[in-house]
Amino acid sequence: MSETISREAALALLRQYNKEPFLLRHALTVEAVMGWFARQNGEDETFWKTVGLLHDVDYGSFPEQHCQKAPELLREAGCGEDLIHAVVSHGYGLCSDVEPELLMEKVLFAVDELTGLIWSAALMRPSKSTKDMELSSLKKKFKDKKFAAGVSRDVIRQGAEMLGWELDELLSQTLEAMKACEDDIEAACAGI
Repeated sequence: MSETISREAALALLRQYNKEPFLLRHALTVEAVMGWFARQNGEDETFWKTVGLLHDVDYGSFPEQHCQKAPELLREAGCGEDLIHAVVSHGYGLCSDVEPELLMEKVLFAVDELTGLIWSAALMRPSKSTKDMELSSLKKKFKDKKFAAGVSRDVIRQGAEMLGWELDELLSQTLEAMKACEDDIEAACAGI
């Protein structure tokens, strides 16, 4: 494992380059979901969460250089090359030619877009929550190309394939992760 930074330093770095509450909420959501997947797989939760938190570090200030500017920002902050590789690999095929190799990188690639779709679907519910969402509801939203049209269903499918999972397995596990983490995400977002 290479050098990483504290959560406080990672959050400060994220906030330095991302001012929009939506971007901060997305980063906090991906952080929590990555932690859930790390626990499920017996992996380093702190490292997975740091990668999740910082995966879009360059997006708010440098959207046209997404995944290109991140290595410089992360190196300056003292992050190691494995963290940088993981962050850059989430944009594979879109804004990066760095392919996800490790389980953590494949999970990040798969859940980045999917968490956005799930949160959008939750906001349409009377409860505004994932906690009462069923997989069947999520699948309907996934199939509706007009719903959350900016979310790439192809990237989500590609992520499931990378992991060797059926699409339903990825949808189900990510929904469960968001349900389990929703209170923590809400608490973390309270100050943004």
